[in-house]
Amino acid sequence: MEKLFDITWNSVGLIAFSALGIYLSVIIMTRICGKRSFSKMSSFDFAMTVAVGSIIATTVLSQSVSMLQGITGLVVVYLLQIGAALVRRNKKIRQLMDNSPLLLMDGATILEDNLRKARVTRGDLRSKLREANVTRLSQVRAVVFETTGDISVLHEKDDGELDLWLLKDVERD
Repeated sequence: MEKLFDITWNSVGLIAFSALGIYLSVIIMTRICGKRSFSKMSSFDFAMTVAVGSIIATTVLSQSVSMLQGITGLVVVYLLQIGAALVRRNKKIRQLMDNSPLLLMDGATILEDNLRKARVTRGDLRSKLREANVTRLSQVRAVVFETTGDISVLHEKDDGELDLWLLKDVERD
């Protein structure tokens, strides 16, 4: 119990210095590598965000990881993310690395097999439809389970036309 409140001014100073150093490193690396570093465009981008957060926490709070070790870890993770983005330019590699978006609704029709495949419940789907201000299923043109795990709702418009480019890579099953 006494460990909960065990802190010295020296350790406070070291934590603050370490936090400042690792924080500045994240800002610098993000400026060098671009905003994509924290996007959610793919599972690798999500992994990058989690890894950076873990490195920050470990560097700031763990006595066994120095600030320079944390900065080195950050640089390596950023380089891995850049490398993954570069190799994913190849279509075959991208297909191996990334999940494909999956169609959950085609118009007002709920695609039950795809819901199961995506492990999305009808309750999850209803929630996303409400979030997208859908008041009638007839307003839905398509619902897509994105590679990031997000769910996109495309609304039916008066002209009924949907640019098929938007659904180019979406699995229909």
